[in-house]
Amino acid sequence: MSDSSGIKDMKAWLEGERSGLSLALNTARGGARIAETLGVLGRQGLGWLLGNRPPVPALLRTTFESLGTTYIKLGQFIASSPSIFPEEYVEEFQRCLDRTPPLPFHYIRETIEQELGQPLEQLYQFVDPKPLASASIAQVHSAKLKNGQDVVIKVQRPGVRNVLLTDFNFLYLAARITERLAPGLSKSAISGVIEELQAGMLEECDFIKEAGNLKAFNAFLRDTGNTSAIAPEPVMSHTTGKVLTMERFFGVPLTDMNVLKKYTDDPAQTLISALNTWFSSLMLCDFFHADVHAGNLMLLEDGRVGFIDFGIVGRIRREAWDGMAKFFDAIGRGDIRQMAEAMAVIGMTREEVDVDALTRDIESLQGALGQVDPSALIQADRNDKEVNRLLMDLVKIGEGHGIRFPREFALLLKQFLYFDRYVQVLAPEMDMFSDNRLDMFGGADELPGGLLH
Repeated sequence: MSDSSGIKDMKAWLEGERSGLSLALNTARGGARIAETLGVLGRQGLGWLLGNRPPVPALLRTTFESLGTTYIKLGQFIASSPSIFPEEYVEEFQRCLDRTPPLPFHYIRETIEQELGQPLEQLYQFVDPKPLASASIAQVHSAKLKNGQDVVIKVQRPGVRNVLLTDFNFLYLAARITERLAPGLSKSAISGVIEELQAGMLEECDFIKEAGNLKAFNAFLRDTGNTSAIAPEPVMSHTTGKVLTMERFFGVPLTDMNVLKKYTDDPAQTLISALNTWFSSLMLCDFFHADVHAGNLMLLEDGRVGFIDFGIVGRIRREAWDGMAKFFDAIGRGDIRQMAEAMAVIGMTREEVDVDALTRDIESLQGALGQVDPSALIQADRNDKEVNRLLMDLVKIGEGHGIRFPREFALLLKQFLYFDRYVQVLAPEMDMFSDNRLDMFGGADELPGGLLH
């Protein structure tokens, strides 16, 4: 093939790939966002040329923070995925916080009134102008309905969805060009990861869907007879795609041990209730809560565990969850063959995996595997560099066999990291893998043979 024909092929391919970006650029806001992105990248590049050269992970983090919502979320994904990204990037992006200066209240008023079609005073008895929380996608305010019910209002920031669409189309096109120019990267499926992240973040912008998640989670609790946990009930008459009004919970975060003692004599049992509820949701609910950080789990005044903020949820096939359990179990027992079989089940691939070849490749790590306690794989603060490297090596070996671990794999690991922090505060003597008070398979009819219990 001649150079000219190769260039023509690339041009033709780009024509087919750029439709999403063109769609974003057709709006004034989309074009302005692309210009803003290029401006930030240009300033960072100029600083580099002029001698301002921090370590690459630090430079990337500050660039992401300058670019805002989409890139901050991407940075948090990197920070929570030690099995996917190099250690120095994971550590640096721990500093990438989703804290955004609050919007002036008149923006909140305008959005509520535009979405609900009435003046604020006709909709609510009271709305506190001072926000309870302010993040990159939404801002939360306490309020009272006309009937006196205490609620919170989650209000989407103006233009967030358009920014996400523009940013992700830009990132996707860049990833596809990179994969095209460096075919060896295609197995890592950079563009596939970006597509999955985009889908998750756009779902987070749909407050009608989040309200449906709240209702579905409470229905799951009722259907399973679970009286130890609860989620806020949405007020559908005061909810749209950009405004979510829901029941307000009163309680304390699960990690505030000093205050928890005023609510319960047995913090460990509270944690066990939360864990068993979450494990049960993996198999018996349509989704699992995928953001159980300290602000999203509360001990309520009546002793129940409150699960809040269902903007980020995950869904996992039973086979994939079984595969993860077998993966941890195989590491603990040093069973290389079972580890390879589990990786093939967990991962996403368009091609049939040669399990024998995968087993042989994993055997090269056998010395390191034999020294790892499986619980160390999910224990963030007890983790060490060797475990992070081992997970990265396993992921790389999987990629070499066409295996791409799905977004749910990272989401599940992230929740285990959160839960381990709860364990360290509330029940440091507890081992999630062996404590008989925990059911990691959430009451499902069948347990995989010989696993964990």
